[in-house]
Amino acid sequence: MATFLYRLGRFSFRRRRLVALLWVVLLAATGISAANANATGSNSFSVPGTEAQKAFDLLDKRFPALHADGAQANVVFRAPDGQKITTAKNKAAVEAAVAEIGDGNKQVVSVLDPYKVGAVSKDGTTAYITVSYAVQFSELTDASKSTLDTVLEDGRHVGLTVEAGGTAMAELPETGTAEIIGIAVAALVLVITFGSLVPAGLPLLTAIVGVGIGVGSITALTEALSFSSTTPILASMIGLAVGIDYALFIVSRYRGELAEGREQEEAAGRAVGTAGSAVVFAGLTVVIALAGLAVVNIPMLTKMGLAAACTVAIAVVIALTLIPALLGFVGKRVLSRTSRKESDQSPARQGKPNMGTRWALFVMRRPATILLTAVVALGVIAIPVASLKMSLPGDGDQPTSTTQRRAYDMLAESFAPGVNGPLMVTVDTAEGGDVKTEAARVGKTVAGMKNVAAVTPAMYDKAGTTAILTVVPVTGPDSTQTEDLLADIRERTDDKVMVTGFTAMKVDVSQKLDEALVPYLGLVVGLAFLLLTLVFRSILVPLKAALGFLLSVLAALGAVVAVFQWGWLADLIGVEQPSPIMSMMPIFLVGVVFGLAMDYEVFLVVRMREAYIHGERPDQAVVTGFRHGARVVTAAAIIMISVFAGFIESNDAMVKMVGFGLAIAVLFDAFVVRMTVVPAVLALLGRHAWWLPKWLDKALPNVDVEGEGLTKHLEGGHQARHEESELTRI
Repeated sequence: MATFLYRLGRFSFRRRRLVALLWVVLLAATGISAANANATGSNSFSVPGTEAQKAFDLLDKRFPALHADGAQANVVFRAPDGQKITTAKNKAAVEAAVAEIGDGNKQVVSVLDPYKVGAVSKDGTTAYITVSYAVQFSELTDASKSTLDTVLEDGRHVGLTVEAGGTAMAELPETGTAEIIGIAVAALVLVITFGSLVPAGLPLLTAIVGVGIGVGSITALTEALSFSSTTPILASMIGLAVGIDYALFIVSRYRGELAEGREQEEAAGRAVGTAGSAVVFAGLTVVIALAGLAVVNIPMLTKMGLAAACTVAIAVVIALTLIPALLGFVGKRVLSRTSRKESDQSPARQGKPNMGTRWALFVMRRPATILLTAVVALGVIAIPVASLKMSLPGDGDQPTSTTQRRAYDMLAESFAPGVNGPLMVTVDTAEGGDVKTEAARVGKTVAGMKNVAAVTPAMYDKAGTTAILTVVPVTGPDSTQTEDLLADIRERTDDKVMVTGFTAMKVDVSQKLDEALVPYLGLVVGLAFLLLTLVFRSILVPLKAALGFLLSVLAALGAVVAVFQWGWLADLIGVEQPSPIMSMMPIFLVGVVFGLAMDYEVFLVVRMREAYIHGERPDQAVVTGFRHGARVVTAAAIIMISVFAGFIESNDAMVKMVGFGLAIAVLFDAFVVRMTVVPAVLALLGRHAWWLPKWLDKALPNVDVEGEGLTKHLEGGHQARHEESELTRI
């Protein structure tokens, strides 16, 4: 592989104008396609195989007029103190709102008058209108949204307290200045690392091109592939971080080759052949981890993972082709003025030990103590994971300053808390039986259960084979008692009965993700273990890498629980309302963190392996790896942390949690595990770290990440040219 990449690097350097033109054309094409595409996206959430999803699909089929996947709004009205919502004046205001919402709006399926359907509290102070739409919240027109705003303003104008909740009030995710903050910090770190603006600008430029092509492609395909509104944001977050890092490693290696006195084209070829090999395998681990999310069988999560994986793949290809092409344009300006003078004078200048060398020597003097300290520290941070509670976000998780949360609280106070999360019970008699008899029997059974506040009369489809009963629990949607009620209904009814609704979906999603986490971990860890065994030709090094990852991800999840669920440092992070962790967040975090953790493992340890196979002692090889790689890995980690941390400003709970989780995970993994635990473990293992059974060594293909084969190839070519020159002279 190294030899192929060496040739690719030299070709891209030599034909730089063609390579750069191709990437510019591709960027322009995706940009034009994205600009002309419908980027609204689909935010429908499905979980194939669960009872809640089966019931939901049944409703969509038997009751198409209900538009079960459409947005819904609850507009809650409360009379002033001492008044009733049923007085003539207040009733007129509520009925005017009913009329205004349904007046000629084709997106509105139904508007339920609270005085006709009994949605008035027992004390007569509160009533709520239920509005059902034919489309999802992301497809609501400005007219539909402004009508809801007008209703709120009109009701408040006459002295009523009016708030609105439901999915129709959701907002599309915004990242604010996240990308700008990440790029600004990355630029600063790159300038400090390279000491020059030219090399600092190359990784930024190529990362922006890669993200532009990746996100542009996602946007162009949004309608066709039904991507969610969160998908391009997560792809942008991950693509920007890895794009900068991959380019950084190749530019850094190119500078090192120039410093050793090599010609520019040769230096570009060697940089891509060596550092590029590490980039390929590091990128491959990220792609495996993200694409592996498909095993969970949640379409939204699968699409997020595949979209992000494609963006990472684009970043890898850009690093291997566009970076050497741009290096051809800038030439030796990639070095600072001081470095250019030094490289011209002495290609092999030796200075005092750098920070990476000093740190490696410090860790290796007390490996056992430092290893124990690092493991215990991460273990303590991981303790909150034991209290992890997963759920899907709802109005009850919103900050108290929002109208959605105030509407939620008003409904819970004036009605039963369960009004905010009713259970929808379906009765299907398509294969036999009288639907009305069955519905009456089920209604009677459920009404007699504990924790049931009300069971509405059944609603039937046109064919007379399916019925819907709405069950209102006494407790709220996040209560364990409500979960127990859901389990009781399913246990005490037959196969004709299924339960769905937001609360049932939350429970089923959490259970499905719980069951999928271990197989998913086994898949990505197993595949990556095999991949790293190929790269390092060792058993213990990949094992150490996997165990280090588990430490990182558990500590990161512990920090996420402490901040977002417990509320620690919530004000600092901008978490207004502590709440359960989003169900999809832990498994998504595991996938991304695993890929990124293997990035740093490959970039740092491959230099150690390279030194070891060239004859250095194991301890010397560790020091050599840190001397060449620690500065760049540190810069790459700081850049990645900055990019992810910038997304904490997002208004979307998933994006905010993922941004924080990835930032803290990279912090733990890069600086505690890879920079501390790795040298300590390798110091304790010595030569055993690179042990590989002879039979396995023969069976495994040689991928030559260290460039040993490339070195032999180049030396052989040089020797052949030398002999040919001698013969010609004779």
